[in-house]
Amino acid sequence: MSVIAYYGHNWVINMDDKESKLRNSRLKPIIFIPGSNADINRFNSLISKLNNTEPKHSILKVQVNTDGSLDYFGSLNSKDLRPFIVIGFKNNNDGYSNIKKQYEWLNIAMNDLQTRYHFKNFQAIGHSNGGLIWTGFLENGYDEDKFQISDFMSLGTPYNFSETSPTRPTVILKEYIENKNKLPKNLSVYSIAGTEDYTDDGVVPVQSVMAGKYIFQKQVKLFTQITVSGEEAQHSNLPENDEVISLIQEYLLKTFKSKGKNNFNSKI
Repeated sequence: MSVIAYYGHNWVINMDDKESKLRNSRLKPIIFIPGSNADINRFNSLISKLNNTEPKHSILKVQVNTDGSLDYFGSLNSKDLRPFIVIGFKNNNDGYSNIKKQYEWLNIAMNDLQTRYHFKNFQAIGHSNGGLIWTGFLENGYDEDKFQISDFMSLGTPYNFSETSPTRPTVILKEYIENKNKLPKNLSVYSIAGTEDYTDDGVVPVQSVMAGKYIFQKQVKLFTQITVSGEEAQHSNLPENDEVISLIQEYLLKTFKSKGKNNFNSKI
C-alpha cells in the first residue's frame, strides 16, 4: 500500500469513527450564553437552583478569546447525559457589530465542543443579548448536518433592541427577519419576557422581546411567547427567577411538575 493510500485509508476510518460516535451519542447538553458584559459565571445561581433537585448536572464553562482560542473550566461527568455548558466571550461588549463577532466565535466553540465530546443533539438558552447571539448562529453558523438543536429558550432578549414599536424595526431585526428561512425547521422556541409594569423589565421593552415572533413564527416547529411578572422579573433577575426555573424544567428538562398556578402567561 502506498503512503498516500495508507493515509487516505486512515482518514476514512477516522471520519467513519467520528460519524459513528456522533450517531450513537446520547449526550444532549443544555448550552447557555450570557448577555453583554456578563461572563461565564453569569448562570451560577440559575444552575445551582436547577441542581437542587435530582438528577444533578455536571457543569462545563468555555471562554472564547478574541483570537478564537478557548479556555475550559470544569468538566463533564461521563455518566451525565444532560450536562450544562456555559459559553462566554472575553470580548462581551454590546452592539450589533460585536454580536456578529460573538456568533462567529460561538461557531468555533461549538465545533471544538463537538470534537471533544462527540455530541450532535443539544438545547440552548440565551439571556438578553445571548439570545441574539444564538439567533445569529442559527441563521448563519448552524449546520444541520453537524448539529441538531431541539429547543431554544431566550430570556429577555431584545430582538428589536430598545425600540418599542415593531413598525420601526432596527437593523438587527431586519437582518434576522431577512434570514429567518435559514432557521432549523424542527426547532421549538420559547421567548420569555420579564415585566415590572407590563411595558418593560427595567431594561428591555416587552415589545422588543415580542418582536421575536417576526423572526420565528411560521419558520420553526413551535414558537411560544411567555410573560413573567412579579418582583423577580427584572431584566437582571430573569435567569434566577423561580418561574423561569420552572419553565426550563418543564420545557427543556421535562422534569417540572406543577404545584399550583404559576405567575406567567403564554401565547402561542
